[in-house]
Amino acid sequence: MKILFVVCGEGLGHASRSTKLARYLENFGHTCIFASYGKAYDFINRQGGFQVYETPGEVKLEGDNGYFSISRTLWSSKGVMINLGKSLQSIRHIITEHSIDLMVSDTMYGAVTAAKLESIPSVFITNQNSFSTADDSGSRYWKALSKIVGKYLTVPDRVIVPDFEPPHTVCGYNLELNNGYKPVFDFVGPIIDSSMFGYDLKKETIFASFGGEPFKVPLYHMLKKIADERPFHTFEAFSTTPGLPESSNNFRVYSYVEDIHRYMAQARVVILHGGLTSLHESLLFNKPSVMIVDPHHPEQWNNARKIEEIGAGILLEGDKVTEKRLSDAIDEALTMKVPDMTHLFNSQDGKVKSYKVIEELMANPGYPKERIHLRRESIKWLKNYENIIRSK
Repeated sequence: MKILFVVCGEGLGHASRSTKLARYLENFGHTCIFASYGKAYDFINRQGGFQVYETPGEVKLEGDNGYFSISRTLWSSKGVMINLGKSLQSIRHIITEHSIDLMVSDTMYGAVTAAKLESIPSVFITNQNSFSTADDSGSRYWKALSKIVGKYLTVPDRVIVPDFEPPHTVCGYNLELNNGYKPVFDFVGPIIDSSMFGYDLKKETIFASFGGEPFKVPLYHMLKKIADERPFHTFEAFSTTPGLPESSNNFRVYSYVEDIHRYMAQARVVILHGGLTSLHESLLFNKPSVMIVDPHHPEQWNNARKIEEIGAGILLEGDKVTEKRLSDAIDEALTMKVPDMTHLFNSQDGKVKSYKVIEELMANPGYPKERIHLRRESIKWLKNYENIIRSK
């Protein structure tokens, strides 16, 4: 079976979990092809072993003084309908060129539309259908976006949530399960590479990875100042973005590394931005986390809330972070005992359960009775969407 993965290029979490799943599927004789853009495109290329197409992005995340800015993002993404159209046409071309049998889209909305127009089954990977932030959780904008995404999630044949089943779902605050769309969700568990269970865990460094977006650079400079005051601690910072502080005796800066998990496994504390993939990895390695979350980002805050609730990390709102608060949070994390979640990782293997979902879909391409009315509505929405694209 030929499977096309279309992966969101904003951040590396989407690319990381999708490539892990693809490698697992290839063990069963399937051929996996990728399409992405931005840093995710570069990341997948460096992984090796996959044919990768560069496809237009749908939206572009922008920031202001180190944090996500919805106004700047909207301005940069003002041509979103045109971008979606370009993405859709590019993906349709790949589908026909390679006679694709199945589409797997990781948070790329035009991809699933392309799959429907080409009459092939589709699976959508996401960990969010409800949007809110620390500073405007009840805004009309987020409610409207949640409704649109909820409607869209009736278009793919199956929706995979790469997280633990409730009540242990890390992204639980980003999901609304009582809005009539519950039957489409398959909680498969974190998509973790089996090799990660074999690392030698140590407690030697302070690990920091906030993501590769250019607007995250000021956070690394703040951390460098803290490192200068702590010669007895070794800090390791990871980002492919230019403009990071220079390395020093106890502050090591890395760009792309072949195996970042080797460094995380050696950490006493991990400093993250609240992305789901990296939080799962910190739980697997039993590492306490300091989460510098973007208060304007509609996902990180909610993920971090859950991690803090279970006693696995400390949440810091990015716009309120000072050197002292970050330094104190590191000290607190150094004394924290993270709950052992090994049993959950062992019983909920995201790769295995995702493959089961795919097998069920390909064997039974029809729709459950409880989804028939949703399917009818999605077809109407899809036809309207196609007409809009054709008019551009």
